[in-house]
This record gives sequence, structure tokens and C-alpha cells, in this order.
Amino acid sequence: MLQLERSKLNPILVPDKSNWWESKAVFNCSVLYDGKTIHMLYRAIGEYDNYVSRIGYASSNDGLSFIKKKEAALYPEADYESYGMEDPRIMTIEDETYVTYVVLSNYVKNNPSIYTALAKTEDFLDYERLGIITGPGSEDKDVVLFPKINEAALSYMMLHRPSTWVGPQYNTEKPSIWIAEGDSITNYSKHSLLVKPEQSWEELKIGVGVPPIRTKNGWLVIYHGVDSDHVYSAGAFLLDINEPCRILGRTKVPLLTPEEEYELKGDVNNVVFPTGACILDNKLLVYYGAADKVCCVATADLQEILDYIMSDKCSL
Repeated sequence: MLQLERSKLNPILVPDKSNWWESKAVFNCSVLYDGKTIHMLYRAIGEYDNYVSRIGYASSNDGLSFIKKKEAALYPEADYESYGMEDPRIMTIEDETYVTYVVLSNYVKNNPSIYTALAKTEDFLDYERLGIITGPGSEDKDVVLFPKINEAALSYMMLHRPSTWVGPQYNTEKPSIWIAEGDSITNYSKHSLLVKPEQSWEELKIGVGVPPIRTKNGWLVIYHGVDSDHVYSAGAFLLDINEPCRILGRTKVPLLTPEEEYELKGDVNNVVFPTGACILDNKLLVYYGAADKVCCVATADLQEILDYIMSDKCSL
């Protein structure tokens, strides 16, 4: 049974009590490696009364030691961001850098409706808002975009988790991962069920964690699952490069599950929530939020994890 190996430096990012907007929690971080620098965006909390999230920026040369920027990278400006900006995911599409992030219709304590919005950046300093990209009533989060599948592809693709799409009409009884196609970066109209909860560690729901990573074996996707005790763990599946609706392999047991104190105890206990990954020297680095409090990283040899997903132990 393959397991991701936690860094001995975990947690790699912790709250900064001297900086008000990230003084309570920093978690659910996404990364982009440009060949020289690993850029990170992370969710930050500065107060618990209304629990409004902002997004911070940090950078690293080795993937372990990060330097944070003092000012927030993204903070509520547009009307639809008024109640916070959560769980960023960074993607590169046609040499452009995009960020998906969750926005709310009201304060967290008021049971708000959930949407996902999109922004674009060239330098991680300035961001162009592109608006909400998920539909009303779907409670849609854990949204990541594919790089263009090939140069001739006319459509854009995304993975998402619409929480209200359950029941016989959706062919799933639990919140599941869907794949969508669209005619623009912001408009997706064709949706297909892709992955449903199957194992006990993902009994309640699943959701995409990390934007698809192109490998020689297929698109590698790290995702999270939640069991009946509300424990969040991380698994993986592999999609065909040219036909990403086709699943090649999927882990039956978690690659990472809460074990360390910083994963077991925090603002939300028992949480390993992967939201970012990159490949550095043939090693897969998976970044995750631990207990909704801190940022952490765990690693595995890339080829080893691909072989494992394709092995009989993970066969479909």
C-alpha cells in the first residue's frame, strides 16, 4: 500500500499573529511551478466572528521553505466576493495563469450558497476577475480546469463537485466528481458524471483536490474523500490523456489520511485536504490543508505513484 511521505518540516505554513488577515489560520494551498519558482496561493483567516477568507501569496525555490508576501494577494472587491474567497487552485491554460476560488452568498455562519469564481494573473500581483463560472443552486466547489487537451481542441474542460446533483436523475446518491466541457474559459454547458464515492474512506462525498497533472501515463488527479466520521483523506485517479472521460485507475485506499497532531486537531479536526501539487526532480509534491489550520506537503516518487495507480491493487 503506497502512502505519501510527509515532510519533516510540516507544517510548512502557519498563521502569522502579527498579520491580522492571516492571524488565525492558513490552509488549502495551491501551487504552480514555473521551472524556477514554486508560486503558492493559500486561504487565510484573520477572524472567527464572520470567518471571511482572503487569499495570500508565498514563493519557494525548493518546495519546502516558503516566503510569504505581507499583503493579501486576493481580498474581497467584487460584490460576489463580499463574504470571502476560499480554496484557490492555480492552473496554466495556453500559457495563461488562472485561479479558481470559492465565493459565498452570505457569511459562513448563515449557511450560504456556494459558487466558484475565476481570475487571471500574469504576475501573482494583479488579478483580472472573470466572474462566477458555476451555476446557481449547484453548491459547486472543488473546481479545477484542464490544460487544453490538444492544440486542435475546440472546447475547454473542467472537473467540479456540484453538491446538489444527487439522486436518481443524476445517477449518484452522494456528491461526486463531474467533468464538464465548455466553449470558453468561463462557460461550461456539457456535464458528465465521472467519479462516484465507492470506498468506506469516501463514503459521504468526494471532490477534486488538485488540477490535473499531465504525465506520460495519463492525467493524474489527487482528490479528497470524506468518511462517515467526517474524516478527510486523499486519494488519486488517472484519466486517459486524449479521452479524459475514461478512468485508467483509481486508489482503493487513501494515499494520506489524518495521523499527525496538526492533521487531527485544528479549526476542523481530522482533515487532510489536498489542493495543490507539482513535479520537482521526478518527485510529486502534494500540498494540503491540515485541520483547516495550517499548510503541509507530502511527497512520492512520480513513477512509483503512477505504477501503483495502474497496478492490480488499484484496478477498476
